[in-house]
Amino acid sequence: MPNRLSGKRIFVTGAAQGIGLAIAEAFVAEGAHIFLIDRDEALLEQAAAKLKEQGAVVGYQAADITNAAAMGAAVAKAAAEIGSINALVNNAGVNVFAEPLQMTDEDWERCFDINLKGAWNCCRSVLPGMITSGGGVILNIASTHAFTIIPGTFPYPLAKHALLGMTKSLGIEYASKNVRVNALAPGYVATQKVIDYWNGFPDPEAAKAETMKLHPGGRIAAPREIALAAVFMISDECPFMNATCLTVDGGLSVLQHP
Repeated sequence: MPNRLSGKRIFVTGAAQGIGLAIAEAFVAEGAHIFLIDRDEALLEQAAAKLKEQGAVVGYQAADITNAAAMGAAVAKAAAEIGSINALVNNAGVNVFAEPLQMTDEDWERCFDINLKGAWNCCRSVLPGMITSGGGVILNIASTHAFTIIPGTFPYPLAKHALLGMTKSLGIEYASKNVRVNALAPGYVATQKVIDYWNGFPDPEAAKAETMKLHPGGRIAAPREIALAAVFMISDECPFMNATCLTVDGGLSVLQHP
């Protein structure tokens, strides 16, 4: 069905590249109005220009999601430019991996500030308007790290477990206000971050092959595949889905590895 997101005015964080940009492109293709947030102003301007060339209604603001006041101001700007926000995608995040006893306080704070506090800043900025207008949708981009543990990735899984907890808690808290809050958990996705990870090894192709071998289908997701799942979860096609998480990882988290 075309225009599955017609009438949706969606605030998307981490939207200048990777999964966030793919989500924005998929939303625009389905008739949504979009407001983009990212810290990288140059990339953000490029992304917005690209979407506007497609005839989309797009606003944007370079901002740091860890700044609550900045998020409140961005939501106000979004309402003025594209209309009152009735959907939010908390996509912005950062990998912080450390050996627990060698991790610095700064790494701990950075992990939780961006991956959890930032998402909450956005939620509390959009929720009042959603409640007043009769409802809305929040989608938190979690990770398979939200329910599995890979050694050497501390404290990132802690933040993603907490994000999943926040998803469930807010979903229950505001269900009576017609606000749905869900999470989407990707596994490996072919973003620049993953490519950079492979390139950090002496043999990048061998590292890539090892990643592919972890997956039952022998490949990882394209950003668009995550975006298509996000379209479904933001749309009115799943009106009774609330306080839960959809996993899109090709079976990675189900397969038991030796």
